[in-house]
Amino acid sequence: MAFTLSTQVCFEEDIKKSRFQAIAVPVENEQAVKDFLEANRDISTTHQCWAWKIGHTVRFNDDGEPSGTAGRPILATIEGNDLTNVLVLVNRWYGGVKLGTGGLVRAYGGCAGQCLMLAEKIELIEKKKVQFSCQFNEWAIIQYDLNQQKIEFQEEYTATGVDIEAALQVHQIEPLAIKLQDVSRGREQLKIVDE
Repeated sequence: MAFTLSTQVCFEEDIKKSRFQAIAVPVENEQAVKDFLEANRDISTTHQCWAWKIGHTVRFNDDGEPSGTAGRPILATIEGNDLTNVLVLVNRWYGGVKLGTGGLVRAYGGCAGQCLMLAEKIELIEKKKVQFSCQFNEWAIIQYDLNQQKIEFQEEYTATGVDIEAALQVHQIEPLAIKLQDVSRGREQLKIVDE
């Protein structure tokens, strides 16, 4: 069972005069990772090391620290907490005392670990994208159903009706497919979009 974070969380600590700040945040895709790292770029830091995991895809960056002393220990804390769809960024402001490779591993991994301990973890529920269409008079019924179940969707109005794209939890797909069949009298089908 995989978990992710409910919200962003931060943790700071000083280790031998260096200040470490960890920020952990839930992310849905690589674009969200890029956007977060861009928004949190800080030129006052000495190093901005990070790691993320989305599904089976992982990336990490030592940002000038000795190879394997920052990104990998951060990733290890993510995986050690059974987390996915998570990015952890650890900023370091150098304080003049060298920590050595073992000290860096403990500092980056420890700071990331402390940060993740503060985070509220929620079970990650797999979602699938679906697409379907309906006529204008059917849309109100289906839209009400989507809103009741708090399903995220985007609608696009066309000359003939409405095209909808939605992100559904796996257990919501079949009931919506049946609802669409009923409302459209068998005319419309729910299509699952492969990522």
